[in-house]
Amino acid sequence: MNLRNAFSQLGLSKQLVIAHASLRAFGPIEGGADAVLNALLETTRGIIMPTFTYKTMLNPEVGPPRNGITYGRESDLNKMAEPFYPDMPADKLMGMLPEVLRNHPKAKRSSHPIQSFAGINADMIINTQTLYEPFAPIAALAERDGWVLLLGVDHRVNTSIHYAEKLAGRMQFIRWALTQGKVVECPGFPGDSEGFNAIVPAVVKFTRSVEVGNALVQAVHLQSLIHAAMDMIRDNPLALLCGRPDCERCEAVRWG
Repeated sequence: MNLRNAFSQLGLSKQLVIAHASLRAFGPIEGGADAVLNALLETTRGIIMPTFTYKTMLNPEVGPPRNGITYGRESDLNKMAEPFYPDMPADKLMGMLPEVLRNHPKAKRSSHPIQSFAGINADMIINTQTLYEPFAPIAALAERDGWVLLLGVDHRVNTSIHYAEKLAGRMQFIRWALTQGKVVECPGFPGDSEGFNAIVPAVVKFTRSVEVGNALVQAVHLQSLIHAAMDMIRDNPLALLCGRPDCERCEAVRWG
């Protein structure tokens, strides 16, 4: 498969993008994740990806109410928590591509102990993130007419919808992370994303797509996506929530 030619069909050569990927969905790729990253760099203005590190998270014995968590339930996992450090690998749930990007010599990574982002040719985007505004890079990307790239994945991994939830006034949560020498409180932690595919009908009109190998690659205009998600939530406060009764974060939103 010619990755560069395929990605070029999306018309993003002058755009900054946030990408999410499952390389397994593509089938065999000559050159692997490096080839995918290089093709993306050749066909976009710059790229960021989430490089989240869930292994830093701690579950305290007590905490604020209505926080989408059962306190004290994961004491054994707390013992395995690792302090965040700048070169900590991205969680395996992120897929292979974020790690390849993070290790690129031109990459810059933010320092959030749970929800960091890494980027290439996007330093001004990465630099906006703070502990209190974990999704600031998405805001900065939207202000610059950015796009979301879903490479072999669907909207359930679309981090930008979490930013739209925040803007729409949806409940955010607090989590805690282990850093070098101390525990840090991390506000602005998002809800669950299993219900996010409900947004598809609302974003079809500003979605471009191309098939690459066995994978569907979708490009979604970020600002339009954010407005669509906000409109859905304002019209229906339960929109985009998952249907699992055991999902503590979605239940907290329902009854918050």
